[in-house]
Amino acid sequence: MMRSVDIAIVGGGMVGLALAAAFKHTDLRIAVIEGKLPHEGLGQQPDTRVSALSRSSEVILRNLGAWHGITMRRAAPYQAMEVWEQDSFARIEFDANSLTQPDLGHIVENRVIQLSLLEQVKLQDNVSLFMPASCEKLAIGESEAWLTLNNGQTLTAKLVVGADGANSWVRKQQDIPLTHWDYGHSAVVANIHTNKPHQQVARQIFTPMGPLAFLPLSDPHMSSIVWSTDPNRAEQLVAMGDSEFNKTLTAEFDSRLGLCKVISERSAFPLKMRYARDFVAERVALVGDAAHTIHPLAGQGVNLGFLDAASLAQEVIELWKQGEDIGSKRNLRNYERWRKAEAAKMIAAMQGFKDLFDGNNPAKKLIRGIGMRLAGQLPGAKDEIMKRALGLKGNLPDLAKANNAQPMI
Repeated sequence: MMRSVDIAIVGGGMVGLALAAAFKHTDLRIAVIEGKLPHEGLGQQPDTRVSALSRSSEVILRNLGAWHGITMRRAAPYQAMEVWEQDSFARIEFDANSLTQPDLGHIVENRVIQLSLLEQVKLQDNVSLFMPASCEKLAIGESEAWLTLNNGQTLTAKLVVGADGANSWVRKQQDIPLTHWDYGHSAVVANIHTNKPHQQVARQIFTPMGPLAFLPLSDPHMSSIVWSTDPNRAEQLVAMGDSEFNKTLTAEFDSRLGLCKVISERSAFPLKMRYARDFVAERVALVGDAAHTIHPLAGQGVNLGFLDAASLAQEVIELWKQGEDIGSKRNLRNYERWRKAEAAKMIAAMQGFKDLFDGNNPAKKLIRGIGMRLAGQLPGAKDEIMKRALGLKGNLPDLAKANNAQPMI
């Protein structure tokens, strides 16, 4: 059976669903294809896979109607941030009050974001959900693309969007090359109980073994950790007993929050930089991790993805209004230039941070200390850093601009 749509979004995760939701006020026919349905029930403990949502992501999610669903489920705002280096005077702090902001962001489980967006997308008459289903074939024609699904369904679309993650099937079907390198780290993630309350402060320590972040959750004594370290050591951290892990973690974190106790499963995943050579091809566009992945140092991965989705929707809607071909590579070049430039800036910044804090050389430690002290003391420097991290500055799509946001719920 053949089904015709205007846009087929391959991937129904956070970014793919955000893109579908961005077309809610149009008559564009949208299909979302996703292989796994998210489990709807939330446990007492948060999932270990979380995202640090910036202000720009919050504004996008408000405009898409999904923010209320997020806050009704589970979200943890944080009011301040502390970054320091072990055995050094390098240190910098940020707080929401000095920026006249209600908070610096929210720590939210990925599944909570996905469920809240799915809730909104299900209300849209112009969206058809193929969940669970996966793609088996993609063929590109002159004026449309053909997708064959594993359930025998065939779709035609003017535009196919790859929102299907770092190992994107869509990107591979188009043989789009990647610039990539291994960061030489794996990230260990887990939920941790600490003796001292986190006081809604996000903390990150740089050690000779790699950065360790504590992200505050709703419970005042519970944090989500992202521990970036050598892959062999990451495996050891996942395999060791709870008691040994707790001691190692507490020591590595300088006992900043007292004794740490792991209260969830631990898992590790390799960290790689990926940057697609092309974000668009004929009848195809890439968003989110399908287009780029970066080191989680500043937690900007999903925020970049939401900005991709908002930017692509804005470009496509404008083309649609003008009666232009929404799948033409030539017509999608503006999206590609826009988002490639923004992703490249973030990749360069994260690589610079990683290189700066890599190793224990005394000269580098001195430079780091002086640099962080200057950043903290120079007028306007801290504000500039945080405004960019919050997504309050830069070339933002309309959906990410606060003056377009829905009323606070």
